[in-house]
Order: sequence, then C-alpha cells, then structure tokens
Amino acid sequence: MSEKSEKFSSKLDELIHMGDNLFQSIQYECRPEEYKKEVLRILGKEKFNDHINKLPSFNEEYQTWFSEAQALVKQVMPDRLTDFNSHYESPRVRKIISYQNYMIRDFLQGLTIRNSIGEVIVGGSAAIPEFRQQLNIVRAAKKNLDSALMDISGIMQADLFDSEVDSARALAKAGHLRAAGAVCGVVIEKHLLQVCQNHSIRITKKNPSISDLNQALKDNGNVDVPQWRFVQHLADIRNLCDHAKEKEPTKEQIDDLVAGTDKVLKTVF
Repeated sequence: MSEKSEKFSSKLDELIHMGDNLFQSIQYECRPEEYKKEVLRILGKEKFNDHINKLPSFNEEYQTWFSEAQALVKQVMPDRLTDFNSHYESPRVRKIISYQNYMIRDFLQGLTIRNSIGEVIVGGSAAIPEFRQQLNIVRAAKKNLDSALMDISGIMQADLFDSEVDSARALAKAGHLRAAGAVCGVVIEKHLLQVCQNHSIRITKKNPSISDLNQALKDNGNVDVPQWRFVQHLADIRNLCDHAKEKEPTKEQIDDLVAGTDKVLKTVF
C-alpha cells in the first residue's frame, strides 16, 4: 500500500471512530431518557457517567467531521459524494417540513416544527437516520479502499506528483526559478487532464493548456469560480516561466506557484 493510500485508510479509520461517537451524541441529545436507559443496561452504573461525560457535542464537532469526511469520500468514492451531501443539505423547495425531508442542517439550526397546540411534529430526532447514512457511506469508503476497488494507479500518480512538487521546491530554493515553474506547470497540466478524464470531460485540443483544462472543469461544474481564478493565476505564473523573452519570475511568484500546485493536487478532483 502506498503512503498516500495508507493516509487515506488511517484518516477513514479516524472519521469512522469520530462518527461513531457523534452518532452516540446525537441520539443522547435527541432521545436522552431512552439513550440513558440503554447505556445503563449495557455498561452499568459504574461506567455510565464516564461514558456520558466523554460524549462530544454534535453541534460543535459535526462540521469538522463533515468537511473531512466529504473530502475523503470525494477522493475514494466520488460516485457517492452527491448522496453523502444530500443528507446534510435540506431541499431548496419544501412546501412543508416533514420527517422525510428534515436534514442534518435543520438539526444544527435547532429547527423544530410544532402544531397549533405546541406538540412536536418533526424535530431533531429526524436527523439521526440522515447522519447514520452519512456514516455508512464513510464506512463503505473504507471497505472500498481496503478491497482495492479504488483507482490504485491514481494513487501512484498522486505520489509521483507529490515527488515532483518536492523537486520544484528544491529547484526554487537553489535559485532555478524558471525550471521550478516549468515542473509545476507540467504537474498541474497532468493532474487537470486526469481529473477531466475521471469526469468523462471531452477535450478537443490535441495539446490542451492549463487554461483549457481549467475552463473545461469550470464549464462542467467541477470547479467553482474562486478555484478557477486560482488555477488561472497559477497558469499565468507558469506561462511567465515558459517564455524566455518575458520578464523574470520573482522568488515570491515561484513560491506561490509551488504552494499553489500542492493545493490544486489536494483540492481539485
């Protein structure tokens, strides 16, 4: 297993462990009496208080878990990303809020629907099955990784790109600014081309530039406007390095390009 896949596996283990604790927490917050009764039955009085005191705050820690889990699902099992996100985001148009369309975001906002006499129609407990499904998707991502069903060649390529970024960083440190910029440009091009292929985006040019690939990803909805502008900025610096008659790139520009290349590898999929 490569170093990157080992990191994926380790991080997924952490997310599953944290997710299990958050699942316990949301059950306790939504159904305290029922939850306490079950914990007492399983753990007994001696361990009860310790268990309750160690439960995390779902409202405080969920967003961190969600962001990290979302990034891992996007890399390991991209076909499930939309499903994963759907359990968090509430539908844009809801004539009524029901148990079926109450999502985790509603819970975090403390949304509770009551009838005319104050009885709860739908409340936080409706978010429990939504979070369970998110956690199950993360577990499936772990199994997907462990069974080698993910694209191993993609991991190997990512490791190679990381090595090339390190080489560019060393070239920049030694004062070979144009060479460092050229290496970064090649890495970005290859990475964006692979991302386009992963999403079945047709590229008509025989030798597409960073700008061509970046625009195709934007048009297909794979990068947002801030990401598009960021990559375009890196492309401008790279072009400065490739044209000898242009002004010399500065050390600051190349440092930005090296750091930006590393960011693109980790955020554009």
